[in-house]
Amino acid sequence: MGLFELMAEQNHEQLVFWSEPLFGYKGIIAIHDTTLGPALGGTRFWNYASEEDALVDALRLSRGMTYKAAIAGLSLGGGKSVIIGDPSATDREMIFRSHGRAVDSLKGRYITAEDVGTSPDDMDFVQMETEHVVGVLEGSGDPSPVTAYGVYRGIKACAFFRYGDDSLGGKHVAVQGIGHVGYYLCRDLAAEGARLTVTDIDPDRARRVVEEFGAVAVDSDAIYDVDADVFAPCALGAVVNDDTLGRLRFDIVAGAANNQLARAEHGEALERKDILYAPDYVINAGGLINVYGELERWSPERARRKAGEIYGTLLRIFERATTDNVSTSVAADRLAEARIMESRQLRRSYL
Repeated sequence: MGLFELMAEQNHEQLVFWSEPLFGYKGIIAIHDTTLGPALGGTRFWNYASEEDALVDALRLSRGMTYKAAIAGLSLGGGKSVIIGDPSATDREMIFRSHGRAVDSLKGRYITAEDVGTSPDDMDFVQMETEHVVGVLEGSGDPSPVTAYGVYRGIKACAFFRYGDDSLGGKHVAVQGIGHVGYYLCRDLAAEGARLTVTDIDPDRARRVVEEFGAVAVDSDAIYDVDADVFAPCALGAVVNDDTLGRLRFDIVAGAANNQLARAEHGEALERKDILYAPDYVINAGGLINVYGELERWSPERARRKAGEIYGTLLRIFERATTDNVSTSVAADRLAEARIMESRQLRRSYL
């Protein structure tokens, strides 16, 4: 499939490829939709198997950001950028200054932030070359605690819809991925008395959660076979797929990872298995809310309060799914698309 066909498949507006070989920088910026405002989305630094994989990831993630902003009620469009390389690299300044120049070339149509493989320190390097960056150390900083709080509130909404009671005391939650967001989510869950089973490719991260919150650690592949109430994917995407679907015995799938469904039809497959799915771009919107709050000069308390509204948003989606007799992922898409279409009648796309 050609580049323009790939873009047209999900109505992307713009793709930018930027290379600075002297510094080892290869970056892709994808802008999906700017109806609601400038495209905002983080920068992912990852050792992709191929340039095509990097491009597909940027396209999928940028579309998700459009829907995330729309359903969270934010005046933002959707974008994402990926840097192809080794995320464990220690010599990072020139790579991220190169990325800052790429971002700056778009003159505000795209605003970046941290994502997988990047940090507020990296965003400080980006800021040396462009003002179109959020999540820097002197700004809102690490969005992980707010993201985790939104996921925690989302899990409580799922519990209320599924069990008629949103208490997580005594509920068993299997958390996949104990990075920044996963760690803070475990903290919030443990504070309410949830029982935790966790996994991470980094044994030190898992060990920390075992020691601090009394979790049980299992091997990476074994997490899909845990008999728990809730599965919270907080690592990379596509974890609900043809290989894992038959193994899932959870009542609820609700976590922080992006693109948890390998394909759209896996949302319907979860519905058929009577597993309640919290659409990923809805439940993990806390990070976007946090950096949007930085743009709007919100207090940390206001950003956290806004992230807490994910609870009510998910309940509306679940009710819509029941009314329309569709999966929760389809219901979420319909609500997001309706807001974008309504906004198109009010004003032109962000320039």
